[in-house]
Amino acid sequence: MGERILLCLNHMSGRERDFVSKAFDGNWVVPMGPDVNAFEKDLESFVGSEPNTACVIDESGDTRWPQSDWTCGRAKKVVALSAGTAAVHLALIACGVGPGDEVICQSFTFCASCHPITYLGAKPVLVDSEAETWNMDPDLLETAIKDRIAKTGKAPKAIIPVALYGMPYKIDRIMEIADRYGIPVIEDAAEGLGSRYRGQVLGTFGRYGVLSFNGNKMITTSGGGALICPDAEAAKKVMFYATQARESYPYYQHEEIGYNYRMSNICAGIGRGQMTILDEHIAHHQMLADFYAQEFAKIDGIEFHGNPGPEFDSNFWLNTIVLDPSLKVAGEENAYAEVVKGAVGGAAGVTHEAKSAHTDCEPNRNVEAMRMALDREGIESRPLWKPMHRQPVYAGAAAYVNGVSESLFARGLCLPSGPYVSLDDARRIVDVIRKNIK
Repeated sequence: MGERILLCLNHMSGRERDFVSKAFDGNWVVPMGPDVNAFEKDLESFVGSEPNTACVIDESGDTRWPQSDWTCGRAKKVVALSAGTAAVHLALIACGVGPGDEVICQSFTFCASCHPITYLGAKPVLVDSEAETWNMDPDLLETAIKDRIAKTGKAPKAIIPVALYGMPYKIDRIMEIADRYGIPVIEDAAEGLGSRYRGQVLGTFGRYGVLSFNGNKMITTSGGGALICPDAEAAKKVMFYATQARESYPYYQHEEIGYNYRMSNICAGIGRGQMTILDEHIAHHQMLADFYAQEFAKIDGIEFHGNPGPEFDSNFWLNTIVLDPSLKVAGEENAYAEVVKGAVGGAAGVTHEAKSAHTDCEPNRNVEAMRMALDREGIESRPLWKPMHRQPVYAGAAAYVNGVSESLFARGLCLPSGPYVSLDDARRIVDVIRKNIK
């Protein structure tokens, strides 16, 4: 079968090794140090690298939007952390979320977007997607806000839209609604590093922005993440909670609960090296997206998910397709015939063995058959994220749904998209898909 083609990989070059070697030589093998500070500065430069073209200035010179959480030219500060999940958690704390509060979260996402809500004893309110970007539906968002106010007597404490697979959300409408109700926005741009909306980097529109540097992201620090903060004062507070909430005494004095969330200097060194090739990675992912889009346009029954308009500029972290339910794929009769043993694609952390091949919400048989066909050829693919409102752990959560995310989950597949995926690899992937259509 040859070498396995993976969904997304980042390689470690000599640049990363140089930074890591310097960290060891300088004895900075701790969750602090010069590379952590320098990595934060690199990220601040990147997220502020373009003018805020999304701001609209009227004839009087007033900014019409975004509203209170963002002003044109305002300098963002970045805090490097141990994971993107930690960034979500600390952003919620910074927004004052506590036990019994409600937080609106996009339902079509990975669990790390909403699990931190529950860490704080708060309750997720799950909002479905619109069909263009696959991200939070602004109309449904406002419906949810009005309904929660009517039912609980107060507005949710925060809103978390997610840049699914790198695709920008309709942030202008989301920000307008959020500002009207006085609710802070926490952008989960974990999958969207380098994606832009109207030229502005994702993660810089809302009050806070979440980034991830997990091993499968646009760049990696092995594990790690970062929180984009509105200003130096907010970053200082986040840093306080990220470093065990220690008070300034010569001994350990703690007056609040803190966390061990600071990024390691070793990981930051890797990140500094990766920052030097971030633009190359983004360009490569977008090049693959262009190729996939052209090729799948020639195949009836398969649709590639591309930018829905010129204002959207996805990094295409993962390239995705949807299969028409009527499309016939070889081997459909064997789909879900056996219980999967362990993790599909070698994903970490799967220790519970499934008791059944089926759940009450799963991809269509032709999607599973195509995944299995690719797997036989040594090509890893995966279904889209299963919506949070269909996850058993969130069965009791308030949910505002329109059927979009469930329909996409039933029909969608993620394709190999990383820096190690060459054009020849992509051609083989398309050929395998084409030959398995009956």
